[in-house]
Amino acid sequence: MFIQTEATPNPATLKFLPGRVVMPEGTFEAKTPEQGEVSPLAQRLFAVPGVTGVFFGYDFVTVTKADGEWQHLKPAILGAIMEHFMTGAPLFANGYGASQEDGEEFFDDADAATVETIKELLETRIRPAVAGDGGDITFRGFKDGTVYLVMKGACSGCPSSTATLRHGIQNLLRHFLPDVREVQAV
Repeated sequence: MFIQTEATPNPATLKFLPGRVVMPEGTFEAKTPEQGEVSPLAQRLFAVPGVTGVFFGYDFVTVTKADGEWQHLKPAILGAIMEHFMTGAPLFANGYGASQEDGEEFFDDADAATVETIKELLETRIRPAVAGDGGDITFRGFKDGTVYLVMKGACSGCPSSTATLRHGIQNLLRHFLPDVREVQAV
């Protein structure tokens, strides 16, 4: 099994591509070992000293580190990912579902059409680009011209995430939806 790695815009996060589907639907993020207890793979990754976050996407795993150099951490992380896939263990234990709720969505019923367009733009134009960087972004709410989004994986805590929100996503949404004034991370 050959696992490729890719740098992400977040220097504390590295993207691992095992060459197979990791999660057929949805995404999963664990920022603590306790949150990772539902996944044997997350447990293996959190067992590597220095690992502080794990994110699963369709065909990738991103790992966030607290400190240490990637050159020292990478072999143990690659070993954990390879061991997981070679044993055929399930991604989640105890029937845990892949859909992890980010919280209740909120928006006024009068804004339903705007929200649908926001979600469509997120799904077709923004999420594929963000996944390419090892993360994900989901809709949380819309109120008084402000779009609230949840950033996950490599995007969560990334130094360039503010620029991505302000200059990329905000400008795109404003272009298509004049009702959108700003975008904020939840």
